[in-house]
Amino acid sequence: MRARLTAGNRLTLPKAALAAVGPADYFDVTAENGRIVLTPAPANRADAVRAKLAGSGLSEADVGDAVGWGRSGAPSGG
Repeated sequence: MRARLTAGNRLTLPKAALAAVGPADYFDVTAENGRIVLTPAPANRADAVRAKLAGSGLSEADVGDAVGWGRSGAPSGG
């Protein structure tokens, strides 16, 4: 398999290579013995939380309101 590095320093990975390692949005990049090695890496926890919130329909304002309510010492249960 081959990939081409563009003038903008971007690299498109072949579908077959990605299929072999499974779905990944992020990669750890290392250089070993004159080779560039890409290892699938999980997104950081903050990105995972943001993605979950985005799918929930909650807005940033909703989260801010909930945090404010929780910090106000409001009684639970209601």
